[in-house]
Amino acid sequence: MGDSFRAIVIEDVEGKQKAALKDLTLADLPDHDVLVDIAYSTLNYKDGLAVSGKRIARSVPMVGGIDLAGTVAESRSADWKPGDKVIVNGYGLSERHWGGYAQRQRLKPEWLVPLPAAFDMRQAMAIGTAGYTAMLAVMALEDAGLTPEAAGDREVLVTGAAGGVGSVAIAVLSKLGYKVAAATGRPETHDYLGGLGATSFVAREELAEDAKPLEGERWAGAVDSVGSRTLAKVLAQTAYGGAVAACGLAGGADLPTTVMPFILRGVKLLGIDSVMAPQALRRRAWERLGKDLSTEKLAAIGSETAPLTAVPELAGKILKGQVRGRVVIDVNAS
Repeated sequence: MGDSFRAIVIEDVEGKQKAALKDLTLADLPDHDVLVDIAYSTLNYKDGLAVSGKRIARSVPMVGGIDLAGTVAESRSADWKPGDKVIVNGYGLSERHWGGYAQRQRLKPEWLVPLPAAFDMRQAMAIGTAGYTAMLAVMALEDAGLTPEAAGDREVLVTGAAGGVGSVAIAVLSKLGYKVAAATGRPETHDYLGGLGATSFVAREELAEDAKPLEGERWAGAVDSVGSRTLAKVLAQTAYGGAVAACGLAGGADLPTTVMPFILRGVKLLGIDSVMAPQALRRRAWERLGKDLSTEKLAAIGSETAPLTAVPELAGKILKGQVRGRVVIDVNAS
């Protein structure tokens, strides 16, 4: 690859942030220690906000893309050498630091995670931040004491089940031996979710109702990406000693609940942050994905591939809810 390469760059145009495909050179990149030849990135909701000029970028110019997978080309770090296959998720990419919507990027060595042997780079980006977040949630439930034996006949609930986080959570939890209930507002996804391992289904509207301080003990644990009244309802229905991993706010950032689930049932609310998670936790999550998410289930979750040139249009579509499934960005496709 020559000195010139393409990137989606967010800039200030007459007081508004706008993104466009531009040619950059190595001299334009940040002075970080590891140069990576990027193969793939992803499209996430946060990417849609950044590329659509919703002031996600804290400074401009900014290269978008919160995920990337690629090959180390140059390294001033003893931890990485040319030829290493790596992944980066979060760390403020496209917000405070230049991200993955580029054919090349310079990155801090502590941001990089080795590509698991179980996946190629495209598969890793089909998992992306969504799947990595789901694995963090599952591990948090395990660390809080949840096991298939402890769950017994009770199910583990996954809200936002048909989304990226929910789909991977269902696939992993079912593989580990849990009975999994999938909460979704789309009945047409039941066959898909059942194929991933869901054993029962809950209507999204049922969980969106106002929660009582305590309700019948229903769930051994839960992975929630919705927040707001849904999370309050799930907490009120979680069984004694259970745990809920909260990793999203698709339904809102508020939490209209009481202390009752915590002080009368010992329910644990576990916050999941994927952006600044410690390096050791990231490596553990990706290693676990390599063991506990089969490539067959990953293929069933499905993803489409789009070129870098399609990112501005796709950004608008994902904000309007017009994108279904995972979208992998091939930064080198024409």
